[in-house]
Amino acid sequence: MNSFDPRAVPVRSAHFIGGEYVQMRTNEPMLDVSRPSDGETYASLPIGDASLVDHAVENASRAWRKSGWATMAPRDRARILRRFAELVEADAARLAPLEALGSTRPVRDAFAWDVPFSAEGIRFYAEFADKIGGQVAATNHGHLGMTIAEPYGVIGAIAPWNFPLVMASWKIGPALAAGNAVVLKPSEMTPFSVLRLAELAVEAGVPAGIFNVVQGDGRTTGDALVRHPLVGKVTFTGSTQTGAAIMAACAHSGTTPVTLELGGKSPQIVFADAPRIDEVASRIAKAVTSNAGQVCVAGTRLLVERGIAEQLAERIERIFRGLVAGATWNPQATLAPIISRPQAQRIDAIVRSTLDAGAQARCGAAFSQTDDAGAYYAPTIIEGVTTESAAVRQEIFGPVLTLQTFDSEEEALALAAHPDYGLAAGVHTADIGRALRFVRSLEAGTVWVNRYGRSNDFIIPTGGYKRSGIGKDLGKEAYEANLRFKSVLIDLNG
Repeated sequence: MNSFDPRAVPVRSAHFIGGEYVQMRTNEPMLDVSRPSDGETYASLPIGDASLVDHAVENASRAWRKSGWATMAPRDRARILRRFAELVEADAARLAPLEALGSTRPVRDAFAWDVPFSAEGIRFYAEFADKIGGQVAATNHGHLGMTIAEPYGVIGAIAPWNFPLVMASWKIGPALAAGNAVVLKPSEMTPFSVLRLAELAVEAGVPAGIFNVVQGDGRTTGDALVRHPLVGKVTFTGSTQTGAAIMAACAHSGTTPVTLELGGKSPQIVFADAPRIDEVASRIAKAVTSNAGQVCVAGTRLLVERGIAEQLAERIERIFRGLVAGATWNPQATLAPIISRPQAQRIDAIVRSTLDAGAQARCGAAFSQTDDAGAYYAPTIIEGVTTESAAVRQEIFGPVLTLQTFDSEEEALALAAHPDYGLAAGVHTADIGRALRFVRSLEAGTVWVNRYGRSNDFIIPTGGYKRSGIGKDLGKEAYEANLRFKSVLIDLNG
């Protein structure tokens, strides 16, 4: 299914608490929700206040204590989560259009990647349920020392708008597998597909209240969630600025632990010996135009050895100019919309500022002209930038690539360094020694060599250095981050 009628996709403007939909309360403020593909307002969303959040967290805490979710046999919990994953996969015909409707995810990608990837992530973490439980420690012969892994209780999760289903699955998968309850706040711009996830969780056998969804904005609903005294841990994916505010709120309300996956400004470093330059060009183009560049790990800073800079830029430009902007339900479209008009204007403002300072646009640097009324931005290459250029320093979150050249490894490393971000990096070279030197030297939480982007290997964690975040999503690390470890020491002669 590569197209659908956006007017025919039903949505539920509600919270999901205790295994059922909770409709708008009396005098609960509402927020208009618009489709990025055409700018049309298609729903209204309740903004949950502190009392609503309190109700959801209290419900989750009560369900966690009384349902037996945390204390059931780990294999039984895993079996329920595997059933949950199966239901997600089977529900693609409903989930994919719902995901594409109000987000920037093309429906063909939602079918091919978002829904199956989300299901597989839940299935992956189900298998951790009976694999990690603490260990016996080496102690004095007369003592028995051990660590016991225990869930936190209620996890407060805030998911972003760029990959609503996938990012939600990254949070609920390890949290539920570890025996926690979850209260999830999706982005107010993409709030509806995760409600269907919550329904499917209950259908799979997850006890009512163990997975609750609260709707609202960050200032009201999100703030109330991260400050709630019954929330044992917070996990957030989004901007560095919001992550810092959440970290401060968690500290102020009782040093609640956090996992933060935040912004990035990731370099792609290409050496003249990189094999198959056409494939490199395709890889780089995809890394900055997939989801219209609205990806935290987007490889938006191209650093290329001077001798091949022009031929590589020509190939990337050709790919950029061949992309067709259009609605997420348009089967001919190959470039997604920007999430909102204000975000598109922000992208253009950064581009304008960079050009005004003396840089040159090789292509793009303008809004795309389409038959749809949404916000579309043409894939852009900016040359003549410096490390001080706005487009080099700021996370744009759009299809904008800056190009800089280098003549030595030392110069490449100096250009790759960013004062704030350290989320990801790419190295393209045929020299394995050079690749490993860069792997060791780059300050980034993820380094890809002769590729760019994640695979389906869920065991490889993701997370950033510097202001790009704290902690890890995916991998064993994400599962362990949803557990607290209790130390026990028994005197055998006591």
